[in-house]
Amino acid sequence: MPAVQLADGELFYSLEGPADAPVLVLSNSLGTDLQMWDAQVADFAEHFRVLRYDTRGHGQSLVTDGLYSIEQNGRDVLALLDALDIAKVHFCGLSMGGLIGQWLAINAPERIQRLVLCNTAAKIGSPEVWNPRIETVLRDGQPAMLALRDASIARWFTPEFAAAEPAKVEPVVGMLAATSPQGYAANCAAVRDANFRDEVASIKAATLIVCGTADVVTTPEHGRFMQERIRGAELVEFHAAHLSNVEAGEQFTRRVLDFLTA
Repeated sequence: MPAVQLADGELFYSLEGPADAPVLVLSNSLGTDLQMWDAQVADFAEHFRVLRYDTRGHGQSLVTDGLYSIEQNGRDVLALLDALDIAKVHFCGLSMGGLIGQWLAINAPERIQRLVLCNTAAKIGSPEVWNPRIETVLRDGQPAMLALRDASIARWFTPEFAAAEPAKVEPVVGMLAATSPQGYAANCAAVRDANFRDEVASIKAATLIVCGTADVVTTPEHGRFMQERIRGAELVEFHAAHLSNVEAGEQFTRRVLDFLTA
């Protein structure tokens, strides 16, 4: 897999689709990697040059010391685009990836054409949620990641989907178990500290907000908060928990494509 050299390490990416097509960036959730989008890539690549990447601290990308920020992750995306000589993109991010998308649309609006914010919020969780998780992961390392893997099934998928589709669930939760504890904890802090509630109204890009009706992490209410503040934003709800692109599958893919090709 190719990589670009950042100031402090390598950011790995995948680029698929016609060389002359508009570029669509896909940004992964906390605890996954670029393979979380596998179900979408073939369909998306019929219309777009699809650029996926492993967010700092995830997959094959760099794991640096200290805590991260969503701004840092957003600047990694800009560095990736600059290295590949890409001026402007459509951007689709889920959960943490959606926070990165919000940061980019607020702080680098000239780089974003259309924006898809999936299973995310202007602010996700509270320090009371994130701090114990950060502490546990930094203290216990990989055993803590394995415990999180088991707990994530209930957060990421509805019980009926988890029971019926283990072949779709297992590879995704396996990404969490394989994530660097340092990288995961550092990005937990990035999500903990991100708060775009006062800035989200400045987003000018055409925006689609995707929610899961059974998502207890970033609820449809979080989606409506953003829709009410982003001028002209569309909102769609699927019967899904937190990873709607996996659970809603073809419905998700079709609705996002309809928006991006409108």
